[in-house]
Formats: sequence, C-alpha cells, structure tokens
Amino acid sequence: MQEVDGRGRLVVRNIGQLLTMDSAAGELGKAPAERILEIIPDAAMVAEDGKVVWVGLEQDLSNEESPTTRILDAGGRVVMPGLVECHSHLLFAGNRANEFALRSMGATYEEIAAAGGGIVNTMTATRRAGADALFTAGLARLDDFLKLGVTTVESKSGYGLDPESEIKLLEVMRSLQTRHPVDVVPTFLGAHIVPPEHRQERRRYIDMLTREMIPEVARRNLARFCDVFCENGAFTPDESREILESGAEYGLIPKVHAEQLSHSGGALLAARVGAASADHLDFATADDARFMAMQGTVAVLLPGATFFLNKKRYPDGRLFTQAGCDVALSTDYNPGSSHTRNLWLMGTMGCTHCGLAPAVALRAITRGAARAIRMEHQVGRISRGLLADFLILDAMDWQEILYLYGHNPVLQVYKRGRRVV
Repeated sequence: MQEVDGRGRLVVRNIGQLLTMDSAAGELGKAPAERILEIIPDAAMVAEDGKVVWVGLEQDLSNEESPTTRILDAGGRVVMPGLVECHSHLLFAGNRANEFALRSMGATYEEIAAAGGGIVNTMTATRRAGADALFTAGLARLDDFLKLGVTTVESKSGYGLDPESEIKLLEVMRSLQTRHPVDVVPTFLGAHIVPPEHRQERRRYIDMLTREMIPEVARRNLARFCDVFCENGAFTPDESREILESGAEYGLIPKVHAEQLSHSGGALLAARVGAASADHLDFATADDARFMAMQGTVAVLLPGATFFLNKKRYPDGRLFTQAGCDVALSTDYNPGSSHTRNLWLMGTMGCTHCGLAPAVALRAITRGAARAIRMEHQVGRISRGLLADFLILDAMDWQEILYLYGHNPVLQVYKRGRRVV
C-alpha cells in the first residue's frame, strides 16, 4: 500500500463516469440504471482535508488552484465510492477447511454443527487465541478488503460467547480502527448461538447477555450495534427480542440474522424493533419485505453464504426492491459458511442469483450497505460533505464492473482523500 497525505486540496479530473450513488431507495424497483447510480459523465470532483467539497461536470470545474493542490487524472475511467462491507465476522482464530471438504462430500451445515463443528469449532479456537494473534490476523484481512476496494467494514464479535472472549474481540476491533485506514464498525453478537456449556440452561446464558455482557460492552463503548441470530438452533423470536431490547436500552442499535435456514420470524422482528437491517433473508416473504420497508429496515442479502453452503434457495432481491425496501449486499465473511472477502463477486451473485439489476447491485455494495450500518451520511456516496472515500476502476463503462465476475477492477483506492492502494 502507498500512503499519500489526505490533507489539503485534491482535484480529480478526466472522470469518464462518476457514479455518485445519490438515488433514493424507493427508486430501486423502477428507475433506470443512470438514475439509480446517479451517473455524471465527463466529471470532476474536489476534496478538501478528506471530505468531498464539489462534484460536477469537468467543464464547470473552477480553475482555482494553490501550490499545494494535488491533481489526479482518472484517465477517462469509472470512479465510484469506496465499497462498504456491512456484515462481516472479521475476527476469529483457526479455520474450517475440513468442514468445506465434508460439505463437498455431501455433509450438510446442520449435520456438521450437530457433530460439534460449525460455530463451536471457531469459538473454541478463538477463546484460546491471544489478542495479539487476533489483531495480526485482522490487519491482514483488512489489507485484503482494502485492495478489493472496501473502505468501511462492519465487524461482529460472536466467536467468544463468554464475557472475557467477547470483550477481547471488541477491544481488538477498537485497536484495528486506530491502526488501519479502513473504518471498522463494531457489532456485539454475543447472541450468535448458545455456547455448549449453557445448552442445558439457556435462561442463564440469556441473563448473562442482557445483565452482564451488554451493559459491560456499552460501559466500555465497544460496539455500535447489537445483533442476534434468530433461527432454529440459535435464538427464538421471543429470546431475540429480549436481547435486542436490552441492547437498545444501552444504546446499541438492533440488527438481526433473519430467515437464513428457515422462516423463523426474524425479519418481522427486525421491523418491529426498528433494526438497522435484517440479514440473509433466504426464506423471507413479501409481507416481511413490506413491513421492513415501512420501518426503514435495510435488507442485507448474503448470496455467498447460500452458495458456499451449497443451498438452493437464495434471497429474492426483487421482493425487497418492489416493496420499496433498501437493499445491501455483503460477503458475510466468516470461516465457515462464506470464506470470501470479494464484495465484487457478491455484486455479480446479487444479479445472477438474487434477481438484482447490475445498477442496484452496485448501489447495494455502496450506499445501500452504508444505510445498513447507519453511515449513509458519511460513506457509500460521492457527495458534498461526505468522506472522500473513492475508487478509480479499470473500466471505462460501469456495465463492465460486475460483468467480469470474480475480478478485482480496482486500480487505486482513496480513503479520506489519501491514496492507500
């Protein structure tokens, strides 16, 4: 990575297509691509001290320049906002490559979990891991995300599942935020599953979450969101609601893992508690989408998990766009069910497997994802007053971006006006 000082004035010229992503969510089901992406052709932009101060046609660009002004020629290429990863399990120890092999030979995710694998496998390794090892692994993963154009990453705990280990994960996230260009947005996911030592006394673990872990996380200001896995084998809707409402009492914004393996009621719960997002949604219904749209809950689709688990039912993005619900896409990066950091590939899969138009998919990995983590007024768009997080792509037409699937189209990454890749 190269690092160029982001202070002062930066002028980006000769932009063939500037994708600003300034469209509203309600337009996703009917607007033309140019409107969804808010494309400015033959464009320019200006940043001052890490924030965008002007966007428009290059012919309207003021020629006021100082000796310290930096000029960047985009070469007629596509420029777009830095990508936003809105659902990741960034920190964990060990790997589950053996489980991938077992699934390839016919075992199911549920069978592997019942035999002691799955989340429990990663929990055991993560509890044993020191903070330094987790930090080093996190830095390498953030480097990889950044090279793929991701400038903001939401990161969940949830592989500790006891007070000491959950706090350890969240404290490492805080350290990463101070040491890496990527913004790390922390989420408390103590309600990932009930850990083995509490399976015969679920009530005790839920009390631990609501009376000990959530208050301590809030006291230390370690998380912005409280997430829960509402699913058969994890937490019921009633349990999930209790946990989320406890988090809300301490200022943690609700999020829900919903409708991944069955229709459990998680999406409706997300709408009822005013969650920022409901994520997965493979088994969501049109009614779920309608209620989520009414409450402003973003639908986060995770096709990589469906693909990697060899499931057949993908989330239907059209349910949500037709209902007027905002849509995001994410890698769901984790060691078991979606071991990828390629958000561009998720964009392509959003088109091929979830029924999204390419323009909607690109918006879903930028502005839609920013809305899912309540950061749409900071990142995910190129607009006056927002952070100057943007990408210069190896593309002359936006339609090329997701068409070459699995490819990384990034030539340069700018974070707060500073070149970091």
